[in-house]
Amino acid sequence: MSSLKTAGNFTLLCIASLTIMVGTLLAPGLVTIADGLGIQSNSVLLITLPSLGAVVFAPLAGRLIDKYGAYPLLIIGLFLYGLVGACAYVLHGPTLVFINRFALGGITAIVMASCTVLISTWYSGEARLNMIAKQGMAIELGGVIFLFLGGVLASMYWGLPLALYLIAWVFLAMLLMFVPRKQQLNAQNTEQTQQIKKSNSNALTLKGVYIVSTLAMTIFFTSTVLLPITLHALNFNESEIGQLLAFISLIAVFTAGFMPKATKRLSEKSVLAIAFFAFGLSYLCFMQSSTLILVLGALLIGIGFGFSIPLLNHMTVELSPENVRGRNLSYFTMAVFSGQFFTSFMEYIPGGEHNVFIICSILSAVVAIALLVKPKAH
Repeated sequence: MSSLKTAGNFTLLCIASLTIMVGTLLAPGLVTIADGLGIQSNSVLLITLPSLGAVVFAPLAGRLIDKYGAYPLLIIGLFLYGLVGACAYVLHGPTLVFINRFALGGITAIVMASCTVLISTWYSGEARLNMIAKQGMAIELGGVIFLFLGGVLASMYWGLPLALYLIAWVFLAMLLMFVPRKQQLNAQNTEQTQQIKKSNSNALTLKGVYIVSTLAMTIFFTSTVLLPITLHALNFNESEIGQLLAFISLIAVFTAGFMPKATKRLSEKSVLAIAFFAFGLSYLCFMQSSTLILVLGALLIGIGFGFSIPLLNHMTVELSPENVRGRNLSYFTMAVFSGQFFTSFMEYIPGGEHNVFIICSILSAVVAIALLVKPKAH
């Protein structure tokens, strides 16, 4: 199968970075941005509502992709992403702003699923796994870059971070210039996909992939939501907290890059089990007050992400026949964003952060063991 040139490859990775940007972009300046938009309470919804929008609209996005094709849907998605994201600046008050954030999440589901379908069209086999690993790296690296830029711009003026959503229009121009519209896969490539699918059938069923994806993202994103509170209580300042969160993302980037080699040496289920063991150990570290152990926890949770979400994304592609790939990837998008949205309720669990960390640690260990002992699917 012919693969994209470097510029096209880079374009798809840039588009992938928009996935995590949708919510996290506003996090550093959340207080001032919420005030500027006229949001007096529930300001955290500015970050979490896009996740709910992605969950609700993902099935529709998948059907549209399968019916009309990933390329035209990605064009529409990128245009709307920039427009809807930036136009929040002219809105005021909870009703209009929250509707805007919800709609932006739905658009993100279209962008995320379309981008992955395009990758699966241009690449196959090991090249596809490597590209999807890079996609996972791009998503996390986007988090680092856009968190930094969002903080810098918010300190200058509350409305400036919203202008960053317009970068989707730059990526749209790059898509039109560097990524040709590709026809359906030929019979040979389809046969190759079916062979890969068959070889991976002993790993997990699609339903299993979705369940594990939801659990992985819930466990991972809990740290993003609750670590700042825990670290603040330990007298870490905002800058130090930001550095630790950025460190997690960077570790996730490097681990995702190493993931294809790990799956080559071990089975997919074994790599996923390692990811969940890493998640479990990370939360044991987060219950300590030693800076060194907290950094070890950040290292472990970054490894957990890099060995889980990109691999689960790849498994979804490989288990999906081409005619329903858009739909299945939209369900994967639902699973990932459901995990993010569930973390909104973590702070309401009795006993505070300490109990949540214990629950996450035990849940991670249970999932890891289940992955290792679960009978092979038929």
